[in-house]
Amino acid sequence: MESSGPGVPLSSLAEQIQTEIANELSADALELPTLPELALRIRDVADDENVTATRLAAVISTDAGLTTRIIRIANSPLYRGVAPIDTLSFALTRIGLRPAANLALGMAMQQLFQATSDFIDRKLRLTWKQASDIGSMCGLLAKGYTRLRPDLGYLAGLTHSIGVLPVLTWAERHPGILRDGFTLEAVIREIHGPIGSRILRKWSFAEEIAMVPETYLDFQRGEHATDYVDLVQVATLQNYAGTGHPLASIDYGSVRAFTNLGIDPESEALSLELPSEE
Repeated sequence: MESSGPGVPLSSLAEQIQTEIANELSADALELPTLPELALRIRDVADDENVTATRLAAVISTDAGLTTRIIRIANSPLYRGVAPIDTLSFALTRIGLRPAANLALGMAMQQLFQATSDFIDRKLRLTWKQASDIGSMCGLLAKGYTRLRPDLGYLAGLTHSIGVLPVLTWAERHPGILRDGFTLEAVIREIHGPIGSRILRKWSFAEEIAMVPETYLDFQRGEHATDYVDLVQVATLQNYAGTGHPLASIDYGSVRAFTNLGIDPESEALSLELPSEE
């Protein structure tokens, strides 16, 4: 569901649908997703300057699946210590409270990617899978190639396509469009970025993360300091390398993100792999 880049022509139907969605967005009539309750609670606790591992654990532990995943991350090669950890409080301490909170916040958003129709549900699951893969790669890139925070890199990658959600919600209310997958993909390609940034700003995400959805497909960005957009650009291109997706044909040599990360686009970047354990 990633964009194939700017300048791709839309069919007249796609243009009409894009206009309708844009008008709803301008009139604040487009249904934008809200953060799940658990994600809100995690963020509220993490924003407290006096947060403790015990308080954060009390919130995260209400979800058994999320608890298990945080403990697994604490025992992964990214954070592994001398001895394995089997309690949430120790896991949070090893990862760091705010990094762990950002990881948990991202994971808690998975429940947003659900729908009532099978077609839209499949689209949402695919979007989440791609976002998860790109988010994980961003975390590794941040740690290995930059001084950016890996947890924020993960969050930037995980939310880069969040704007797909309201487009699919709109499509679910207009079942006629579901018969034209090409039109739906074209609409998503053109408008999910600005919508995504609008959602993240509505959720009060930091601007360095909120700007990612509307910027990550701009491969002609001029000189700039290394940022989370760079991570998402490299991870996204790597995610589609060797496939038939239009992004696989991008000239990596013209993408400044590789230079900012200190990666040779002709060799090292193309061999980057996400270790299964990490």
